[in-house]
Amino acid sequence: MENQEIILNIDRLTKKYGGRRAVDSLSLQIHRGEIFGFIGHNGAGKTTTIKCCCGILRFEEGSVEIGGLSIRKEPIACKQKLAYIPDNPDLYDFLSGIRYLNFIADIYRVSQGEREERISRYADLFEIKKDLAQPIRSYSHGMKQKLALISAFLHRPELIIMDEPFVGLDPKASHFLKQLMREHCDAGGAIFFSTHVLEVAEKLCDKVAIIKAGRLVTSGTMEEVRGDTSLEDVFLELEG
Repeated sequence: MENQEIILNIDRLTKKYGGRRAVDSLSLQIHRGEIFGFIGHNGAGKTTTIKCCCGILRFEEGSVEIGGLSIRKEPIACKQKLAYIPDNPDLYDFLSGIRYLNFIADIYRVSQGEREERISRYADLFEIKKDLAQPIRSYSHGMKQKLALISAFLHRPELIIMDEPFVGLDPKASHFLKQLMREHCDAGGAIFFSTHVLEVAEKLCDKVAIIKAGRLVTSGTMEEVRGDTSLEDVFLELEG
């Protein structure tokens, strides 16, 4: 993995709110082919880091590069390479599900044939095909989450960044999401996602990083971080 191309390079990232450092000189590298889990309690700085990486939040110090491009200097070019799913997807409620997916496909110039094939496959997997004609305002939280996931995988971005993607998903949908994440990375993409569900991270991730109070506590392959114990034991000890 180490000699593969770096797709997300976070270098000494610092984000302040007032005098408080929400993210404190954090450095991480995510390579192509990796599912990278970002672990920490609520308020640890996971969402802030993710929003800085996506160009949603400005930051005071450090740099974020996506595929070698600076999110600060070339935000549009960076955003063309990625998909971002927030922890609470805010979609266009007045659109139907299918119109929303076509809107995303138009932005990323996905051909008619490819979009039809992918939408059909993903909507089948997440069991919302019959709901795509309905307005998004009528969707449950779980259905909105599924629609957001389909929109992320639809244009085959180089990097998918997700904030707590498993929250609100039923077990079957969670299973298919894990399958799609692995498939995406096996095809040369990368995934960086935050979670507090340690069992998911332990089974799914190639690498993990643990953040506490805005600072990186540890990172590495699952084996390096976990050692002879469980990820839960390591996490609780570090949080101790």
